[in-house]
Amino acid sequence: MEEKINFRFLFIGLLSILLTTLSITLVFHNAFQEQVKGDLKNSTDIIAKNDTFLSDPSRLSIYGGNGIRITLISSDGQILYESSADESQMENHLSRPEIQAALKNGSGEAMRQSSTLGYDTYYYALCLQNGSILRVAMEIRNMYSIFEKTLPLVILIGFLILLVSIFLSSLLTKQLIKPIEVMAQHMDTMEENTPYKELIPFVQTIKEQQKKKMETAQMRQEFTANVSHELKTPLTSISGYAEMIETGFAQPEDIPVFAEKIHSESQRLLDLIGDIMKLSELDESKTDFFLERIDLAQIVQETQTRLQLQAEKAQVSIQTEGTCAPVSGNLKLLNELTFNLCDNAIRYNHPGGSVTMRTDCREGRALLIVSDTGIGIAPDQQARVFERFYRVDKSRSKETGGTGLGLAIVKHIAIHHKALLSMESKPGEGTKITVSFPLFEDEKTKA
Repeated sequence: MEEKINFRFLFIGLLSILLTTLSITLVFHNAFQEQVKGDLKNSTDIIAKNDTFLSDPSRLSIYGGNGIRITLISSDGQILYESSADESQMENHLSRPEIQAALKNGSGEAMRQSSTLGYDTYYYALCLQNGSILRVAMEIRNMYSIFEKTLPLVILIGFLILLVSIFLSSLLTKQLIKPIEVMAQHMDTMEENTPYKELIPFVQTIKEQQKKKMETAQMRQEFTANVSHELKTPLTSISGYAEMIETGFAQPEDIPVFAEKIHSESQRLLDLIGDIMKLSELDESKTDFFLERIDLAQIVQETQTRLQLQAEKAQVSIQTEGTCAPVSGNLKLLNELTFNLCDNAIRYNHPGGSVTMRTDCREGRALLIVSDTGIGIAPDQQARVFERFYRVDKSRSKETGGTGLGLAIVKHIAIHHKALLSMESKPGEGTKITVSFPLFEDEKTKA
């Protein structure tokens, strides 16, 4: 970072020197042009006032020299006098633009490369009383010679400016970076010691990321501890029953009971491992699930059929109602979501209770609503029921065989479908969970 800032400061310094030099040169060049034009006009007017050269053009020689070129031209373009060349060898000048302008307007000017002398030259021509034209010229070479004399000084100044730029860029960069380095060394208090207000959003983002990382690390730690505990309990039971059978401690009539316990605990282990694998799969944000048009009403009907026997054993009735509710989703995941919601509603219900699954469409959303008349959830616990392994009634969960991961799976499936979860619950009266999905695109168009 420090090298980049240094480089940019130097680049700005060099660019400034270059632009300044070019600007000064351009201004100097334009000013010199105007000065040359003014001097040529004044010189021509002064020479024209002494008209003795009209009878003897050679008298113009006293005005030549010092870069000044004087030419006297007849009205038909013939060269009468030339201070810088042999006039007898020169061509007719009637077609020259400054001569044409002088014959027409009384005076004219031009700038071109002289075919005689080979220099860029300024010309000013003045029409005299007898019809001849007096032309005075100055070579542009004089301007460049002045610039060439100042060029070493310009280079020296540019070099000094470059050295100062290097020193200042290094100093300013260190002053700019040092507070940031100090801030980085004190991450815990960097929000209170932010050196520049422009860094406040950056610092806030870092703090949020740190907080999320800490929360994620804590969640993983808690998840690992919970998994270890949940796996340890059935494994301990399985190991204990198996040991009693192995050592002969169990009576022959107890073996079927122990075997049933081992089978039950093994099934609980399999359910737990299955739910953990589902969560791991859902945690993979890069997982690309196949999406298609699915009617939630059909999912609800299938879920009722799958859980009917379990509901009868728990003495709980299941009802389904509602209308067609099409969404863009994954069939397997939506089946899992609906099954878990209904399964929970049955497990945490009372004998003689009921579970109602309803589908509906409102304001461009497809709704899945699962209501029960079960034990309900206290307000202070409602925000946590979608956490992994969180149980409202732990003793009830052990009896019903729940893994504590059902609603966590529901939450992740909802996230993958961009659905919203909401809950209404009162202890002793029951719970209603609503999952709001984006309506299938074609249905939105119809609406």
